[in-house]
Amino acid sequence: MSIAEDFTQFLINIRVKNDEKISQRYGEITSALNQEFRDSDSKTSNNLQVGSYGRWTAINGISDLDMLYIVPARYWDTYKDNGQKSLLNRTKDAIKSRYTATTMYVDRLVVRVLYKDFHVEVQPVFEQNDGSFKYPDTYNGGSWKVTKPREEITAISEFNAQKNKNLRRLCKMVRAWKNKHGVGMGGLLIDTMAHNFLKSTSDYDEKSYLYYDFMSRDFFKWLSERPEQDYFAALGSGQRVRVKDKFQKPALKAYELCLLAIAAAGTDRERDKWRKIYGNCYPKPEITLASDRISEQISTEEFIEDIFPVDIKIPLRIDCEVSQNGFREYLLRHVLKQKIPLRANKKLNFFISDINAGDDNFSVYWKVLNRGDEAMRKKCIRGQIVLGGRTKKEETNFRGDHIVECYIVKDGIVIGRNKIHVPIAPL
Repeated sequence: MSIAEDFTQFLINIRVKNDEKISQRYGEITSALNQEFRDSDSKTSNNLQVGSYGRWTAINGISDLDMLYIVPARYWDTYKDNGQKSLLNRTKDAIKSRYTATTMYVDRLVVRVLYKDFHVEVQPVFEQNDGSFKYPDTYNGGSWKVTKPREEITAISEFNAQKNKNLRRLCKMVRAWKNKHGVGMGGLLIDTMAHNFLKSTSDYDEKSYLYYDFMSRDFFKWLSERPEQDYFAALGSGQRVRVKDKFQKPALKAYELCLLAIAAAGTDRERDKWRKIYGNCYPKPEITLASDRISEQISTEEFIEDIFPVDIKIPLRIDCEVSQNGFREYLLRHVLKQKIPLRANKKLNFFISDINAGDDNFSVYWKVLNRGDEAMRKKCIRGQIVLGGRTKKEETNFRGDHIVECYIVKDGIVIGRNKIHVPIAPL
């Protein structure tokens, strides 16, 4: 297959697969709220699908869906003075009457409705004359704030048409990258960065799938060069979109991987190189080498995407204490910066060094993947994903380049992931 065919299939693979279920949930929530506020059972009136799904930039596995419900203007006097929490509670109770067994709660700005496969954040709003919306914020006694999602939706739709449909496709590809590499970028920030990149160049105004290898390369290089700052101005609305996790270093790594993938064009390793950037949804390479066939036969590796939806939202960092005979010697990342491999027979204590999950209501999973001829010969590839705690103990038993990956799972969704390479040298 050509590079154009590969990227076409890649975008098909990451397409949202449960649109029908999502539409059903949106409709049922809307109907419950229309019955509460308007004595109507309409499933389509007075709501607005916002967020990534509303901008048509979501990919399969999306976990948090956003919805505005437009409350009738006649209720403004009822809630305008310190009524933010009351409005959110009324919204929750109305939805609860439809989904009596579903977990839901008020979370400062929204009502979070936790279905098994995804969550819907419902925000009751009052529409303003300029098309913006006032929404309730219960923090610090309560206040009303303004959001302008229509301007963002319009901006991405119009600009996508101007750029030969490349904007939305790039947004989706970047989401696959951030989920693969655990980059805590929010959806609106991704869409804003993709928009700003394509606005900065005319190189892809008339290009399509055949040039997505070059577009990937140029985007990640551009992204790696963005200044470090707390906020960027969102496309369309100009509202502040917060930076939760620094993306410059991972983007630079992605750029370097793009160079390797482009250099491998036409070879047996080309697809494998792109999968290192975008994950397993990129077309799988054909196994042609004998070593690949052997590895395929004995590998026990599992993939987190096959177990949970992945929608990275938080920064996560893991590190490792290296010791021998009970004495700590150093942190692994310090050694990796110097490109010094480990010797065998060391004790390794992997641990979470940085996390911001909001609370402790999450689970931790680990994967240890042994690589190298010795691990293959002894049929100890491993790679199973197991439930654990904040630490995991291992030893340097096999020579080769090994990988340890950690996943944070909250409400059935992988919201954080990070990995560390463990190079082990011969004795």
